[in-house]
Amino acid sequence: MSDFLTSERLPGLIQAAYIVAAILFIAALAGLSKHETARRGNTFGMAGMALALGATLVLAARNSQYGDQRPLAVTLVLIVVAMAIGAVIGARRARTVEMTGMPELVAMLHSFVGIAAVLVGFNSYLEANHGDGHLEGSLGTIHDVEVFLGVFIGAVTFTGSIVAYLKLSAKMTSKPLTLPGRHLLNLGILVTSALLLAWFVPVEGDLGLVPLIAMTALALLLGFHLVAAIGGGDMPVVVSMLNSYSGWAAAAAGFMLSNDLLIIVGSLVGSSGAILSYIMCKAMNRSFVSVIAGGFGSDGAVSGEDRDYGEHREIQADEVAELLAHASSVVITPGYGMAVAQAQYPVAEMTKKLRDKGVEVRFGIHPVAGRLPGHMNVLLAEAKVPYDIVLEMDEVNDDFPDTDVVLVIGANDTVNPAALEEPGSPIAGMPVLEVWNAKDVVVFKRSMATGYAGVQNPLFFKDNTQMLFGDAKDKVNEIVAALG
Repeated sequence: MSDFLTSERLPGLIQAAYIVAAILFIAALAGLSKHETARRGNTFGMAGMALALGATLVLAARNSQYGDQRPLAVTLVLIVVAMAIGAVIGARRARTVEMTGMPELVAMLHSFVGIAAVLVGFNSYLEANHGDGHLEGSLGTIHDVEVFLGVFIGAVTFTGSIVAYLKLSAKMTSKPLTLPGRHLLNLGILVTSALLLAWFVPVEGDLGLVPLIAMTALALLLGFHLVAAIGGGDMPVVVSMLNSYSGWAAAAAGFMLSNDLLIIVGSLVGSSGAILSYIMCKAMNRSFVSVIAGGFGSDGAVSGEDRDYGEHREIQADEVAELLAHASSVVITPGYGMAVAQAQYPVAEMTKKLRDKGVEVRFGIHPVAGRLPGHMNVLLAEAKVPYDIVLEMDEVNDDFPDTDVVLVIGANDTVNPAALEEPGSPIAGMPVLEVWNAKDVVVFKRSMATGYAGVQNPLFFKDNTQMLFGDAKDKVNEIVAALG
């Protein structure tokens, strides 16, 4: 074992393993871009991570062998114990979490990446000042900047993700926190952090901990305030944004640890999260900066133009079944309400029965349906809905005029015509699924409450719309039974 760890070929083998792992991670992202290849993409990702962890364990053992700071066995035991604890907790949460709780879980995982970057930053700084890794001159300056930026991004990610978790799990109001002069507060923190960086870089020894700790406190406050000022309607973008932050925090940790693979993986996560955030902002007709500055979501109170849209009409499950049985084309537009009711399985059964009867059934998915990017797609895939009938908003919008029946199951803001018809609405300009152009629309809802944006939905009062009140899962099961 000792001969293997001290072999001159070992560093090259480790770098080769890192390169292969990086290629597997890239292949994983490519696979996740399509429904049909998503499972294969996950397999590539798991294989890459296993290879990366194995190579890192060998590297840690080699460093311990050379550094002679503690026995090799102790180093390996500490690493394995830490990994085992994390693996047990992670496996348990992954097996028990419901799909409705997945956004909260993702937000919490982002917070772990953030706090890890903070801890790595402080450890790297202390090691550079007290250990054997002290750097002089320009290399020392570069390292200090890496530490400062890594800790800053990690701290913002940590508290921002905690707030996102609290909002998504309803442990904190989804209403945006609009403090007086909040934009100036954010700007002040950024300017002060830049001044602290100018103080931190030239200082040597433990005295540098003063500006580093001060900046960390400010960054923690900034992360809290940035996400607290964003409303529930923008939460899908926030989750994507925090995913990007966590990636850049991991990349910063990679620079501090001189770990090429961590830099590559962090950059992949950071850039893909940023691209996804841009796509989602475009789907909401909002700029990324405006989302960061403060969202339009609320705690459910009606906002926007106060109008009398008339009376809504109700329909019963057996009547919906009859409507579907005589239809030639049906489009189902799911939302977070379907996830809450866990109605995806009876919806899949209903879809199969209708298709067996010769009815064309398709699904229309809005980019921000649910609370997590791709949330609805995963739910439908979990229920074995065929991939080829699950369409994006742009693919299905032009087909609504030729559609006999649209079933809106648990969606609200994403099918709200106020986005196009009312310039004064808080969601004005947001692209939506134009379901009201179909012959008949049936909306599954528990009540007439508004969505996350807190805006009344004129769709509910249109002449071709009927409301089916109750638990979505129960109502779909009644429709399935009536279809025979």
